[in-house]
Amino acid sequence: MSEQARKTAEALEYLTGFGNEHSSEAVPGALPPGRNSPQRAPLGLYAEQLSGSAFTEPRGHNRRSWLYRIRPSAAHPPFTRIDNGALRSAPFTEAAADPNRLRWNPLPDAAPGTDFLAGLWTLGGNGDAGQRNGMAIHLYAANASMTDRVFSDSDGELLIVPERGGLLLRTELGLLSAGPGEVALIPRGVRFRVELLDDDARGYVCENYGRPFELPDLGPIGANGLAAARDFRAPVAAYEDSERPTEVVNKFCGNLWSAAYDHSPLDVVAWYGTHTPYVYDLRRFNVLGSISYDHPDPSIFTVLTSPSDTPGLAGVDFVVFAPRWLVGEDTFRPPYFHRNVMSEYMGLIEGAYDAKAEGFVPGGGSLHNMMSAHGPDRETFDRASAAELKPQKIDDGLAFMFETRWPITTTTQAAGADHLQRGYDDVWQGLQRHFRA
Repeated sequence: MSEQARKTAEALEYLTGFGNEHSSEAVPGALPPGRNSPQRAPLGLYAEQLSGSAFTEPRGHNRRSWLYRIRPSAAHPPFTRIDNGALRSAPFTEAAADPNRLRWNPLPDAAPGTDFLAGLWTLGGNGDAGQRNGMAIHLYAANASMTDRVFSDSDGELLIVPERGGLLLRTELGLLSAGPGEVALIPRGVRFRVELLDDDARGYVCENYGRPFELPDLGPIGANGLAAARDFRAPVAAYEDSERPTEVVNKFCGNLWSAAYDHSPLDVVAWYGTHTPYVYDLRRFNVLGSISYDHPDPSIFTVLTSPSDTPGLAGVDFVVFAPRWLVGEDTFRPPYFHRNVMSEYMGLIEGAYDAKAEGFVPGGGSLHNMMSAHGPDRETFDRASAAELKPQKIDDGLAFMFETRWPITTTTQAAGADHLQRGYDDVWQGLQRHFRA
């Protein structure tokens, strides 16, 4: 653990708002007034645009930021292929998609000296990274900070969900801190370094190849509720003026490529735009639910969505089951039994999940592919069916879900992992016949 990194994280300031046209400068006068690319940029900096969308996409979907940096990104040596480690990418063709319900214990502890990048382990996914559609699910376990090493992902944006240990994320646009109960998003192509705030760190990553995450429409809910735009925090400009050798690793079309820079590429002195990293505290999610009867569909818990070409059908949704009250009358209150056209990967950040009595632990995860029947286990069903229906506060757990339009194909390392629970189907055994004609 770096004491300096912890002090840095505690002192961070942020810009607020989701999708805003933010602007920030680490040195006064570094942002050119009234134009993007003057003949000579202020302070001898280089002007550079980073585009997260096509130039001609609609204004509401367009993502780009102008960066004013010490050296242009173009000044680098060739990249060469390096080993991918346990990182895999779509299309996932190692094995056939599995219709069975699957559940894993947490990742084993990492070998000493494992940083965030080396600790990425791919569970599975769908789509095609090269075609910019679909998603991948990764987990990470790390016990060392990234030193003189920077990572960027050309294939998609990275939604990082810490489960254990805090992270200091040094990005081109500034610094973010994220710990358990928060999520951080690194946009496509943005370079960053991960430093640990604790002795070790563990968590989940959703790699979204498709359209960037956005806040879901609220429809009849109205103007307020769910995740509020003002609660998303973007970094203020902070730069490194370093002449040390730095390894820059880029994920491109599923593989890792490395180049040896003679300087740090995190040298952006000022920036403005909409293609920005951010962090969000999941405990600020404004949960809406039934105040009469029945259990609403879990779509009401959507924090972020990546839309597809079919309205209402997401490439991937990020859903959180945050603390909330249950008050439904004559209602089975845990999540109901169901089969879904969407595929669901669920993880647990802390505590317990109200649909599973045991076996689903923080750091673990379950996969219910499309039309896979699932729901509460037997113990939960028996308890909820007989419970006295008084107002109940669910505040002893924090779970989330990556939900996607396509089946999730697991990697061979996930299908054969020692931490795969071989007896997951047993949780539904013993559900008795109660039918009376």
